[in-house]
Amino acid sequence: MNSNPKLLDWLLERSQPAVRYRALLDLLDYAPESREVQAVRANIARTGWAHDVLKSQETQGNWESRQNLYLPKYTATIWRLLVLANLGLTKSDPRILKPCEMFLSEYHRVDGGFDVPGSKWSRSELCLTGNLARSLLLCGFGGDSRVRSAFDWLVRNQMEDGGWHCMYERAFGRGTLDCWEALSAFAVLPRQKWNRGLKRSIEKGAEFYLGHELFKQGRPYLPWLRFHYPVHYYYDVLVGLDVLTSLGYADDKRLKPALNVLAKKRLSDGSWALDAVHPDIGSGAGYRFRVRPKRFALEEEGRPSKWITLTALRVLKRVDEAS
Repeated sequence: MNSNPKLLDWLLERSQPAVRYRALLDLLDYAPESREVQAVRANIARTGWAHDVLKSQETQGNWESRQNLYLPKYTATIWRLLVLANLGLTKSDPRILKPCEMFLSEYHRVDGGFDVPGSKWSRSELCLTGNLARSLLLCGFGGDSRVRSAFDWLVRNQMEDGGWHCMYERAFGRGTLDCWEALSAFAVLPRQKWNRGLKRSIEKGAEFYLGHELFKQGRPYLPWLRFHYPVHYYYDVLVGLDVLTSLGYADDKRLKPALNVLAKKRLSDGSWALDAVHPDIGSGAGYRFRVRPKRFALEEEGRPSKWITLTALRVLKRVDEAS
């Protein structure tokens, strides 16, 4: 992992308990039930990023409009909930319980996945299903039948080549690296709940990503080589590294090109920067918006990032332990 004491002290600062919480668990191997970890987790909603996000929540449990939990991008309810789930909050907090129940009751589709109410598509949407399945599981809804059905839906809607595609009708059996959400949902599901079909789906999905060395598909796409958070439904090489190593592929030699990218982007103090805030329309993106979405960020673009650094060190620790 090669982290210096000052870097670890920075991640353990009490001003950001969400980062301290994950650093204790992921980098220092504290037991989740330990007194220190539980005390830090209790502070996540009281100070730092999670506290700041919760301050703008409406009394009904939404952000922005109650009538549209998806828009505007990226400040509406779904985008806030995805982040709060990552930061360690669960349904034990009523402010998390409320939006989770909204999505379960209003976004669950009869085919087993999730999509926005009134969608014109005949099937659930891949990115939305993966993101909600992951976040609802993290928030404590793993036993809910609608969450379990979403995992089954993700398995059923895998492409022939092992990847996934949000434009199912146009994909012709081909996946895209952009559709990482299914594997990320599988990565947070406890191993004892991996049935045979899900294990096979993970194997095929991991092979798809490793076969592309996590960032080599089509023409070189520069945003994949920049690090971001929140990621919403976007992909980059750090997202791929975090997901693949968490699924047990930290010892696969095909990670080397992506790990080389990670090493080259490390700053002189041992940290990594938040390269861009989504939507990343910088060099090599090749697209523009008619109406630019509202950006939602926890840290300052272009500066050393606690969340990016935490994620990168977690990846390197898994690789070290697997070697």
